[in-house]
Amino acid sequence: MSRVEQSTKLDLERIVFIGRTFEEYLKMFSLSEEELQGKKILDCPAGACSFTAVGNKSGLDVTACDIAYYHSGQDLKNKGLQDIEHAMEHMQKAQNNYKWDYFKDIEGLRSHRLSALQDCTKDMRESSERYIPVTLPALPFENEEFDILLSAHFLFMYADRLDYQFHIETINELLRVTKQEIRIFPLVDLEGKRYEYLDKFISYLNNNGCTVEEVNVPYEFQTNANSMLKIRKG
Repeated sequence: MSRVEQSTKLDLERIVFIGRTFEEYLKMFSLSEEELQGKKILDCPAGACSFTAVGNKSGLDVTACDIAYYHSGQDLKNKGLQDIEHAMEHMQKAQNNYKWDYFKDIEGLRSHRLSALQDCTKDMRESSERYIPVTLPALPFENEEFDILLSAHFLFMYADRLDYQFHIETINELLRVTKQEIRIFPLVDLEGKRYEYLDKFISYLNNNGCTVEEVNVPYEFQTNANSMLKIRKG
């Protein structure tokens, strides 16, 4: 590992390694498997999500990238198991901030999160070349290497610790590696409030030749987290 990677990779304890399932991704991003066939897809940042693992088994071409992947799959699996249990304890106290149509109850949520973690870490072991360690806002990919890029639960959600300049630098890099389209979910912060600078962010994209649309999606777990940004390059 280079000195740069050593200085930028997060300590494992500071990473929360929890992911969503392939089925959740299709709903979060209002996608079908048919739409994704034949496209080169990047999940960024992918965390412990099973979209790459299940997608590739279904014949899709998906690559995952995340700062967590500087760590070994076994370490990440152990961390993920701890994080899921901590999250479930928190959920007991914060159930009213969430909608339970999709998961029904906390046990249902735990089952989905464990399934995503198992699928992800198993695929990391079997197909490690699909899991690329990165430190945003820089990506080690070629210009327009991917047709479509999906980005979940990162930009906007952590507005309290990632400033507007980071958002702009990151979206510029996501645009660089993407040929056609970027989808970002959700459009709210951790408190469920619409990202404060979202209109400014959209204006920036429009001024740089993109077509931007806010799209309601058939998925809402965190209250108010039920829409995504669909960005098409001009």
